[in-house]
Amino acid sequence: MKRVFSGVQPTGNIHIGNYLGAMKQFVDLQEEMDCFFCVVDLHSVTLPQDPKSIYSHTLDVASLYLAIGIDPKKSTIFVQSHVPAHAELGWLLQCNSYMGELNRMTQFKDKSKGSESVSVGLFTYPNLMAADILLYDTHIVPVGNDQKQHIELCRDIAIRFNNRFGETFVIPEPQIKKSGARIMALDDPSKKMSKSAENPLSRITLMDSPEQLKKAIMKATTDSEGQIRFDLENKAGVSNLLTIYSEFSGMSISELEQKYEGLGYGALKKDLVEVVTASLSSIQQRYHEIRNSDEIRNILKEGAEKAEQVANITLRRVKEKMGFVLL
Repeated sequence: MKRVFSGVQPTGNIHIGNYLGAMKQFVDLQEEMDCFFCVVDLHSVTLPQDPKSIYSHTLDVASLYLAIGIDPKKSTIFVQSHVPAHAELGWLLQCNSYMGELNRMTQFKDKSKGSESVSVGLFTYPNLMAADILLYDTHIVPVGNDQKQHIELCRDIAIRFNNRFGETFVIPEPQIKKSGARIMALDDPSKKMSKSAENPLSRITLMDSPEQLKKAIMKATTDSEGQIRFDLENKAGVSNLLTIYSEFSGMSISELEQKYEGLGYGALKKDLVEVVTASLSSIQQRYHEIRNSDEIRNILKEGAEKAEQVANITLRRVKEKMGFVLL
């Protein structure tokens, strides 16, 4: 059985771009593969964070994993910092990586832009991400389009290590959805939907109230043409709304174009509000049941124990190949 690994940072509220771009795949993958889904809390501290927020958001994300349909009987759900092998392998991979390849990472450039100083952790973030993936002999990594470059670096590091020390790592493949992989900001469809955007109406989080998401959708940027059709170049805002509608409803883009032929943007937005509200309400109900119980802590404890067993086997193999004395 092929193995899957993916992780979500506990920073800010998870928005529908995170969900549709990556997390929605998790539920289907667990039916046919051995899945490890992690709350990557070590990654969250590459930028300054409030300790109370990290604590709360870590449990939030873990609860959302369950709320969207991930079954702990089929998948392993755990917190990154509960498995020390992540940090240790991250260091070993740093020592087998080069400044030049890390300098090319576009996310580092974006997140460090305008800052007088940034943490070393932000620069070496891709090494820790590679460790996360390689620890579990991962075959497939379901990610959003923005993480493709990091997976390519992970592959390069793994191949380099294998060539130098002998066959050690499985070489992972990214799995990026053909549709819905990149959900754009509602207020500016030229930019990706983001947790950190200043305008709260630029995004819809999984925990937004019906009133909040209605306001965001009804104010979403469109254009002056008035025709509902998918055209990323000329009608980015409308195309973004059609993508969101399609992903939540299961209807194809062409079906939606036919359905709204001759109708205005108001009709599209009004129906989209109903579709998204219906989908998120069931997630939110399950989330509140889990988040306020002891269930989540028990699941994370069991998940960490299982993950650690697998991760430690890989770490020992790596250290043995590199010449460390093992007891």
